[in-house]
Amino acid sequence: MKFQENIPLAKYTTFKVGGPAKLFYLSKNEKDLVEAIAKGKEEKLKIFVIGGGSNLLISDKGFDGLVIKIGDNQIEIKDTEVKVGAGAQLPDLVSRTADNALVGFEWAAGVPGTVGGAIYGNANAYGVAISDYLITVDCLNRKSFEIKTLDKKDCRFNEKTSIFKENKDLVILSAIFKLKTGDKKMIKKEISDRIVLRASKHPLEYGSAGSIFVNKPGQEKPSSYLIELAGLKGRKVGGAEVSTKHGGFIVNKNNATCQDILDLIEIVKREVKKKHGVDLETEVQIVG
Repeated sequence: MKFQENIPLAKYTTFKVGGPAKLFYLSKNEKDLVEAIAKGKEEKLKIFVIGGGSNLLISDKGFDGLVIKIGDNQIEIKDTEVKVGAGAQLPDLVSRTADNALVGFEWAAGVPGTVGGAIYGNANAYGVAISDYLITVDCLNRKSFEIKTLDKKDCRFNEKTSIFKENKDLVILSAIFKLKTGDKKMIKKEISDRIVLRASKHPLEYGSAGSIFVNKPGQEKPSSYLIELAGLKGRKVGGAEVSTKHGGFIVNKNNATCQDILDLIEIVKREVKKKHGVDLETEVQIVG
């Protein structure tokens, strides 16, 4: 097994910030993952598992332990069932299912990250969530090394969360989805339209982690709208900026540090609380 030392983590996140991992390992299958976790436990290291890094903010100091990147990117399609490795990229899944005239992942067109990460945070867009078409998830308990298959109901999906987010000992390995057949031409047109719409509304030209704040149940107005009303679009700290294109995004506009972004998050929270009486809740996972 090839463990790498002091690997910068910025290149493994969409925010493009973060210091080095003490040890780094790319796992390509279940066997790799089990062996890597066992090695980390043997060395008494903190262990953190990452997918596509699209919802992560990693400390400038990095991670003083073992970072394991999930690399299983297999996509197997049989009729309307799709088995996907946790490391498969969402854009690849969107493309493959469209090529097979399967309906269900059009909402994810243009969304970065891996399938495992999307399941972890129950990613959604346009009123559709990744859990809507999910049947089962295979996961590894990194304490007992037991591999379990969880039904959808056992995954405890809710708005931007799941059992995997609540219990960090459960590592997603793969998932099975049940889709529907449709017209390939229409599916591809919808995907194309979604990509154009996303590009028109989101600041894709800069590194970011997508929406920084969740829209909590019962919250009358979206967090991005509250941020805009508070006059925070364009607010900067160092190289970090509240996007002028979409108030819900903080972007790495000019070599931002993790601390720049954290400081800007706190300013946004404080100003929105002061002007609207709403306590914003961060969606991005802060590591290190």
